[in-house]
Amino acid sequence: MNEFVIPIENKGDRLDKFISSNDDFDLTRTAVQNLITEGMITVNGKKIAKNYVISGGETVSVEIPEPVVLDVLPENIPIDIVFEDDHLLVVNKPKGMVVHPASGNYNGTLVNALMYHCKDRLSSINGVIRPGIVHRIDKNTSGLLIVAKTDAAHLGLAEQIKEHSFTREYETIIVGRMKEYKGTIDAPIGRHHIDRKKMCVTDRNSKNAVTHYEVLEEFREHSYLKLRLETGRTHQIRVHLSYVGHAVLGDDVYGKPVKDYEGQCLHARKIGFVHPVTNEYLEFSSDLPDYFEEQLRKLRMRG
Repeated sequence: MNEFVIPIENKGDRLDKFISSNDDFDLTRTAVQNLITEGMITVNGKKIAKNYVISGGETVSVEIPEPVVLDVLPENIPIDIVFEDDHLLVVNKPKGMVVHPASGNYNGTLVNALMYHCKDRLSSINGVIRPGIVHRIDKNTSGLLIVAKTDAAHLGLAEQIKEHSFTREYETIIVGRMKEYKGTIDAPIGRHHIDRKKMCVTDRNSKNAVTHYEVLEEFREHSYLKLRLETGRTHQIRVHLSYVGHAVLGDDVYGKPVKDYEGQCLHARKIGFVHPVTNEYLEFSSDLPDYFEEQLRKLRMRG
């Protein structure tokens, strides 16, 4: 149960919009309305209508039911393991593979494959839906990510992520040309106030986000970039590049889809971290996958 007092300055706003705009809940407006209908959201201890308008100063109680636990099953799916020991794995995820089960993707995920490969040797900190998952990359992003086998390793890696001490480098092809060959995009990222599935650059309920970039090659209407993440916000690279007017090639959420091409051209090329048990610094690189090399080949032919 979450309780909070609504600020006076929000008088006149609709409650469903107010809650859905709050990152602490991560709920869509429709989900908030459903919770109001079910009596899971109350104002001053009383049930309210879905179109309730805030007076200011009310005490709101929000009760979010526990999610239904899915029966996640191991699946014999080949995975490209770059490094493995008793504590963790570094995996090279292919484009198109979902990292963990969620609505619409209950099998065929990296987690299903990891459960088959590791048996019961995955950290439990993120629950049965995301065993071992310390950080994620998008379905249509390829490249390296780390998986924790033990809770101790998971906690150690999570602390490094929190402190922004990971080395994380990506490569991408963007639409257009950057004004400078090297630079930094420093712009806070938060949940989109209308489309809750998207992120955006905003000062509202946001967190600082910093992306460093370098142009590796330029073409007539595209550029090939290397990017280094200083922070790791959801969709950070895609949001930042779209924000400066140069969306990732093929990104149909923050840019435009490309005919006969599925998903964005974005690859997690390098990852480096201090091993949470041995304290040794480890760094791994991944070759550009075929889909990426093919796009570069086509762009170089066009000049």
